[in-house]
Order: sequence, then structure tokens, then C-alpha cells
Amino acid sequence: MNEDEKWMSLALEQARHAEIEGEVPIGAVLVKDDLIIAKAHNQPILRNDATAHAEILLLRTAGEKLKNYRLTGTSLYVTLEPCAMCLGAIMHARIERVIFGAYDLKTGVCGSAENLINANCFNHKIDFESGVLENKSKQLLKKFFISRR
Repeated sequence: MNEDEKWMSLALEQARHAEIEGEVPIGAVLVKDDLIIAKAHNQPILRNDATAHAEILLLRTAGEKLKNYRLTGTSLYVTLEPCAMCLGAIMHARIERVIFGAYDLKTGVCGSAENLINANCFNHKIDFESGVLENKSKQLLKKFFISRR
């Protein structure tokens, strides 16, 4: 197991927490200098908050912990390709690298539904890696949505 897979496994653990709470199973982990800075999972239903995506909650926790909204030198591992809201927040936080598992063909903006990675509206550039433990992320999401139908 390489480093990206190690951290993505922890993001998948967070996704399982979301699933237990009845939320869409998406989890995220933020790493800096080989240490976990923050971890989170989806909670929009629980919090009655449309912005309570795993990435947003993670950025809030990390900002408070580091006493800075700029999270330079960090890597964000998330089980599903970020949406437009999350990508905007990630850009503003100056995350260095984003690694995601499954592609989101409906709302993903890192190449699937749209590609905003190099949009002119952002003055920050991020390194992206996709498909890390993709099948595990996809299976968790698929299982969740089958159970809802």
C-alpha cells in the first residue's frame, strides 16, 4: 500500500461514519508533513446544513486547529471528486494537493461533469490525483444508494 492509499483508507473510514449516520458516505482527511491535521465526513442531514460536505467540515476544523484559513503544504484525501462549492473552498484554502477516489459524473468539477481545475477565476493551482482506491469508494457509494431505493 502506497502513501496515497494509506491516507485514502482513512478517508474511507470517515465515509463509513457518514453511512452509519444515514449520510451519503463521503469522507476526507487532511495531511501535512505525514500527520493528520483534520478528518471529517458528510453531515448535511445531521446538521441541517447544505454546506456540511466532508471537505468543508474538514477545512473548518483544520483552519481552527492551525489558526489559519490558508492550509498551505497540505494534501486533502477525499473519497469522491469535489463539487464546485468544495473546490472553491479548497482553492481559497490554498491546499497543495487533492487526491480523490471515485469520479462524480453528475456534480464533480475536477474533470467529470465539468473541469474547473484550471479555471481563470482561481489564482491558485492545485496538483490533482484521481482514482486512488476508486473501486472501494464507488462500491461504498453504490451500496448506500441501492439501500435507499
